[in-house]
Amino acid sequence: IAALATGAALGAPIAANAGNKEQATAPVVLAAAATAVAEGEVKRVDKGSGTVTLKHGPIPSIDMPAMTMGYRAKDKSMAEQLKPGDKIKFELGNVGGVYTLIRVEKVK
Repeated sequence: IAALATGAALGAPIAANAGNKEQATAPVVLAAAATAVAEGEVKRVDKGSGTVTLKHGPIPSIDMPAMTMGYRAKDKSMAEQLKPGDKIKFELGNVGGVYTLIRVEKVK
């Protein structure tokens, strides 16, 4: 399970809507209590910044469409345990007002 955080305030955001593949540059801001659990595939890992790019399906609980997007890991050690191609279950939570990977679990 993992959480996501992107945005200029946190570093270079990596986001692309799976439908149009355009890169987003604005942070994804969420409500204080919002969390979501989903499954996805690791596409890229930046261990230096602790950012994990995930391809995931729709996440209805937070009204997020299917996309490929970079999420900052709450703890860089989460990113260090992942590699491209890993299938994961992740939890996104609100850290500083943006989606952040707060838990990740590899799935088979």
